Amino acid sequence: MKKTKLYLALMLAGILLVSCNKTKSSSEEEKNATTTAVEKREIWTKEQANAWYAKQPWLVGANYNPSTAINQLEMWQEDTFDPKRIDEELGWAEQIGMNTMRVYLHDLLHKDDAEGLYKRMNTFLEIADKHHIKIVFVLFDSCWDPFPKSGKQRDPKPHVHNSGWVQSPGQKVLQDATQYPRLEKYVKETVAEFKDDNRVLAWDVWNEPDNMTGPSYEAVEIKNKADLILPLLEKAFQWARSTNPSQPLTSGVWVGDWSDETKMLPMHKLQLAQSDIISFHNYNKPQDFEKVIKQLQRYGKPLLCTEYMARPNGSTFEGFLPIARKYNVGMINWGFVDGKSQTKYSWDSWTKKYDAEPELWFHEVFHTDGTPYKKAETDLIKKMTSEANAK
Repeated sequence: MKKTKLYLALMLAGILLVSCNKTKSSSEEEKNATTTAVEKREIWTKEQANAWYAKQPWLVGANYNPSTAINQLEMWQEDTFDPKRIDEELGWAEQIGMNTMRVYLHDLLHKDDAEGLYKRMNTFLEIADKHHIKIVFVLFDSCWDPFPKSGKQRDPKPHVHNSGWVQSPGQKVLQDATQYPRLEKYVKETVAEFKDDNRVLAWDVWNEPDNMTGPSYEAVEIKNKADLILPLLEKAFQWARSTNPSQPLTSGVWVGDWSDETKMLPMHKLQLAQSDIISFHNYNKPQDFEKVIKQLQRYGKPLLCTEYMARPNGSTFEGFLPIARKYNVGMINWGFVDGKSQTKYSWDSWTKKYDAEPELWFHEVFHTDGTPYKKAETDLIKKMTSEANAK
């Protein structure tokens, strides 16, 4: 009897062991299958991209930075994150029919406090969603100050356009390949955190990657900046795509001739080849804007103009929005509320002294108190978006 019981016990243990091994094996197979699925996230085809775009309204919005923040660090850091002000300002956007905002992140935010950053990003997305606004997050940026530092940000220089905006990654990190694993961690973890969040419209991997900053910081820029960024940009696309995001990836071309692919710079070829949807910037006259649209239509993918509107240049809402509507191009202008970024002043404020605000604002849609800079502009935006997106 004892032998029979012992035999039965051994048999039961064997069955349990086999069962556990099968469960473990099954779990490992599922994990491997998931890994394989993630690795297979390809650049979207024209058909995939257009199917996604067909589900969107006509996308109209602004590059958003709260009026209380001088740059992306001040916007997101715990001490200066201002949800109350953000809620108020995005309410103004909703009132004129805007339905998307392009918003900059920074690698130092992730380095210093990834958990806190994601908590604040979620709060921001909750506010945006309340106002029926979807967000394009920008991961890296090559514009303005190449020496970012986290913590308290400097005060604005009087009458100077974007006097405190900072690059991501900074120059020192860009020249130090040992820091690239940290950048990889930032991209992968950040995209993975929100990869299935329908409040996120898209990921802009790198803003103007080959921008050499013009007269603002060109004296301290490194000459091989674009050479360092080119392979890093390709890696950044791969890092973001490896998380299998449901949202499209893009990086906007911003300068140069895109009419003939064989004559385009390697950076611009890479940006367009790696992008799930095509994005671009244009601060010129309406005729040039339309010409660029026609050039980029050859890729057969949705077009999103992620920067425009510099009034003295001839880049205006009244000049651009009707053309964009004609070609179904999404539109995100630079500047929303006048504030610490001071982009109502022109780019030339770095070389030309201003003692008072310009009569014709360069960027921005609203005064700090929420009144429109030009009511005719906000009326136009509201009219065109309501007509295009009427249910």
